[in-house]
Amino acid sequence: MEMTKEKEQEIKEQELEKWREAGRLGAQVMAYAKTLVKPGANLFEIADKIDKKIKQLGVKPAFPVNLSINEIAAHSTPVKGEDEKAHGLLKIDLGISVDGYLSDLAYSVDLTPDKKYTKLIEASREALDNAIKIIKPGVKLGQVGKVIQETIESKGFLPIVNLSGHEIERYNLHAGLTIPNFDNESDIELKENMIFAIEPFATTGTGAVQDGRPSGIYKFIMVNPVRDTRARKILAYVQEEFKELPFCSRWILEKFKTGTLFALSSLENAKALHHFKQLVEKTKQPVSQAEHTVLVTADSCEVLTK
Repeated sequence: MEMTKEKEQEIKEQELEKWREAGRLGAQVMAYAKTLVKPGANLFEIADKIDKKIKQLGVKPAFPVNLSINEIAAHSTPVKGEDEKAHGLLKIDLGISVDGYLSDLAYSVDLTPDKKYTKLIEASREALDNAIKIIKPGVKLGQVGKVIQETIESKGFLPIVNLSGHEIERYNLHAGLTIPNFDNESDIELKENMIFAIEPFATTGTGAVQDGRPSGIYKFIMVNPVRDTRARKILAYVQEEFKELPFCSRWILEKFKTGTLFALSSLENAKALHHFKQLVEKTKQPVSQAEHTVLVTADSCEVLTK
């Protein structure tokens, strides 16, 4: 039976409400996360409390909370057994999944006694604000990147050119189009009802990141054969629980206990899982980050993560 226009509209509104709920709850969890971040606070404990807060809200994380310090721009989540403390320029990057409808937002905090990163944080935040102001159907991706680049450079810093914002679809955090953080001259136009994470990074360095050490963040790729029984159980679990959304070793350790790290390594070697590397500024200079998830509307955009 052919679906009526009224039914299509009803389904669309139900989906939009889930996108909005993911955004609202993301903002709520970010507000809570900010209360936890103090100089000397244990990063693993911060992440654990954020995980528990999301669970209390009756939803799931879209990805493991990133707590990236100084020159680490992204892909840094606490690993069980590490005792790193909050310090320097700390980026909080988190997201919520409401039945696969996702949000993604980030905030930078200056934990230095003399607040030496204030201007760097302002650069990424203002770049985000200025980009949001021009988002509407018909705007070209290159135009958004140009605004981000010009704002950051006007503050005396450089954007990270090999990190970008990204289109978001259900169960797909990095889908389709990317929002550049520089003028890449792309003439691809934004369209109504697209959902994007706009994500400027600013640095005192050269404006590019490279792979660092393994992050403890993984993503399911495919079912590949492994001999280890525990590894097979873990692979079946992550495929069902996370689909293709990122997850982290501390979540798997909590559920499967002994032998988990060996099993994850086996699955990585079998190319059943992808293990993300930390992303580090090439010259080891500090990086700030700001991010919101937005819905492109008929004549502007709606910020979902406020």
